[in-house]
Amino acid sequence: MSSDAMTRPTYGNWRRPRRPGFGPLGLLGTVVAFGGLLVALLASLVSLMAAIAVLVPVGLFLAPLALRMVDGRNVYQLLAVRIGWMKRKANGSTTYVSGPLSRRPGGRFQPPGLLARTKMYEGRDAYDRAFGVIHHPGRNLYTVVLACEPDGGSLVDPEQVDVWVASWGDWLSRLSHEPGLRGAQVVVETAPDTGTRLAAEVLPRISPDAPAAARAVMEEVVQRYPSASSEMHTYIALTYGPTGGPRRDTDDVITDLSMRLPGLLSGLVAAGGGSAYPLSAERLAEVVRVAYDPAIAPDVLSARAEHSTTGLEWDDAGPAAAVETVNAYKHDSGVSRTWMLTLAPRGTVRSSVLRGLLEPAPGTRRKRVSLIYRPIDPATSARIVESDRRSAHFMASSRGGLVQARATSEVRAAEQTAAEEASGAGLVEFSMMVTVTVDSEQELPDASITVRNLQASSRILMRPADRMQASAFTCTLPVGLLPWEHTLVPYQLREAL
Repeated sequence: MSSDAMTRPTYGNWRRPRRPGFGPLGLLGTVVAFGGLLVALLASLVSLMAAIAVLVPVGLFLAPLALRMVDGRNVYQLLAVRIGWMKRKANGSTTYVSGPLSRRPGGRFQPPGLLARTKMYEGRDAYDRAFGVIHHPGRNLYTVVLACEPDGGSLVDPEQVDVWVASWGDWLSRLSHEPGLRGAQVVVETAPDTGTRLAAEVLPRISPDAPAAARAVMEEVVQRYPSASSEMHTYIALTYGPTGGPRRDTDDVITDLSMRLPGLLSGLVAAGGGSAYPLSAERLAEVVRVAYDPAIAPDVLSARAEHSTTGLEWDDAGPAAAVETVNAYKHDSGVSRTWMLTLAPRGTVRSSVLRGLLEPAPGTRRKRVSLIYRPIDPATSARIVESDRRSAHFMASSRGGLVQARATSEVRAAEQTAAEEASGAGLVEFSMMVTVTVDSEQELPDASITVRNLQASSRILMRPADRMQASAFTCTLPVGLLPWEHTLVPYQLREAL
C-alpha cells in the first residue's frame, strides 16, 4: 500500500505465484526437457538418428506445455477439461433429478455435485447462538458460515474507509495463524428487493384511525419503493481441516469452533462488517435453497420478516432438477452462468475498485461475487517471498533493452513484498468467481454483456467456467467449498505443470 498526504491511499502489488521451472514449461516440463537433452547427448554418441529419435518425442511432449492461455492453462489442462466434460455427459451426470419420484434413496431434495455427501450439524457458541457446521466427509473438512451487514462506503469519511481496509487486511493476515484453517470465502449476494420485508414492516404499523391521505402515501411507498431497491447479503465461510494428531470426532470439532467464533466475529466488526453473527443450520439451508430456486425467495424473506421459521433442513436444500450445459447451469426456476478470475487489476487501485461489481446488476435475478482466500503460514510465506525476490533479480539481470523497465518494476514490487512480509504482514492467495442467475436462457447474453462491462469498470479479467458450470456454481455458494481441495490432481502437482 502506498499513501500520500494529499491523496487517497492506493492498493496493489499483488503477484501471481511464479511457477518453478524454465519459462512456461513449469517444473515438470523443465525436468523432462533437461532429461531429454541429456539422453539425446548420450544417444548422439551412438548415432545421429538415435539422438533425433529421442528429441522428437520429447519435443512433442513439451510443445503443449509451452503453449499457454491468458489464464496460464496449457494445452494438457484444456484437454483434461474437455475429456472430463465428455465423460460426464456420456454417463449422464450432467443431469440431476431428486425428490420422491427420483431414483435417489430417501426421496429428498439433497444438494447435488460437490455437496452430495455433505452433512449438516449445529452447535452453540459462547453467547448461546446456534451455528451450522457443514461436514465434507471426503476431505474431512468442516465449514462454519458467518453473516454480516457491512456499513458500506456511502457518506463515510475516506479516513474511516482506510481504517476498515487496514482492519480487513489485518483480519485476513490473522487467518494464517488459525490452526487447521484451509481457506476462507467471502460471498456478496445481491438481488432485486421484492418489497416483502418493507410491506411486513410498514403495513401492520398503519393505524386504522390514520387520515386517508396518510394511508394512501404509505401504501404508495410500499408499492413503488421496491422497484428501485435491492437486497444485499454478505457471508464469510471458514473451512477447517485436520491439524495433525489423532482424528477428532464431530462433537470435538464443533466445540472447538464455538470457542473460536467470538474472536472471529469481533475482528469482522472492527473491519467494518457491522452486525456479524453465525448462520444457523436452517438459515444455511435457506440460503442454498434460494440460490437453486430463486422464485421462492419472497416466501423465505416473508418468513424471516415475520420472525417465523421455515423448517427447511439441509437434506432438502437442493434443486428438484438441474441440467448442466457447456456454458450454463439450469436449476429449478433459474439459469446461471459463472465466470472465474484470470487477471487481477494491474497497477494501483483505490479501495472502491470492486464497488461496481458488488452492486446489484440490473436485469438479473441474483448475483453472487465469491472471493476465495488461501492463507499461507508464515514459514511458507517467507520462502515464497524470497523465491520471488531472487527470481525477479535474476530476470532483471538477464534481460535488457525495452523490457528492462518492466523487469525493474518487478524487482521493486518483489522488494516491497519482502519488506512487508518481514515486518509482519501476511501472505494470502486469492481468486474470485462471479455467478449471475436469470429467469431464462434467452436472458444469458444480456447478463454476459453486463458482467463484461462490470469487469471493465473493476479492471479485472475473467473467463466463463465453460464445461464446469455446475461445480463453479456450487463454489460460489457460501458453503466453504475450496476448489483446490476437491480436485483429482493434487494442488502441488498442478503447480508443477
